[in-house]
Amino acid sequence: MIQTYPRHSPSSLNMFAMSPALFVLERVLNLKQVVGAPAHRGTGVEAGVAVGLKDPKASDEECIDAAYIAYDTASALSPDSRKEAYRESIPGMVRQALEELRPYGIPTATQGLIEQTIDGLSLPIVGYFDFMWEKDGLIIDLKTSGTMPSAIKAAHARQVAFYTTDNQVGLLTYVTPKKCCTYQLERAREHKQALIRLARNVEQFLSLSDDPLYFTRITAPDLDSYLWSAPHMRELAYQYWKI
Repeated sequence: MIQTYPRHSPSSLNMFAMSPALFVLERVLNLKQVVGAPAHRGTGVEAGVAVGLKDPKASDEECIDAAYIAYDTASALSPDSRKEAYRESIPGMVRQALEELRPYGIPTATQGLIEQTIDGLSLPIVGYFDFMWEKDGLIIDLKTSGTMPSAIKAAHARQVAFYTTDNQVGLLTYVTPKKCCTYQLERAREHKQALIRLARNVEQFLSLSDDPLYFTRITAPDLDSYLWSAPHMRELAYQYWKI
């Protein structure tokens, strides 16, 4: 097994499904890419919402300040030109998410580690849920988005299904700059099995060679995808895939 890939995670497995070449770049060649402003915004909003959920007396302003601190810290060295624009959308997202999630009460855990060893897999699957209400058997993952999806995205379904047990309900709360909506995960067992199948596929894929560069010869970046649209990504595509 490639040494740069010591464990599975829902994000790495979803990356493999979305773009095997990007998986090779980040998880096999270990060339992790700079995270953009959208992901940093998610980090910030989640931090602010966590403050407000754990302390019902916390004001919106206190929660927004916590979100700003987390966002500014995460994005301090980011070259993303959209940093300020995404920062401006944080207060509205924090307020909407708190209005949506505070009725559930105080969560018993936030950013909880889930690690599972699955029969037939060489590596464990490791991930972190956002919010848990243990007594209610509830797991909620918060997702920030530019637009509101009409249903749970497949990658998110696999992720939350991994976090939940048979006695728990998984919810996805999506928040945009203008709207917040929560969807309940259906067929969680099927989505978890899909994630496990992806893990098996990844292990079979990685068993093909101990040479990281071998995997650049059996994959190819989709240069029309937004994942490879940045100039430095085009350079990496040429450097490692010669396209």
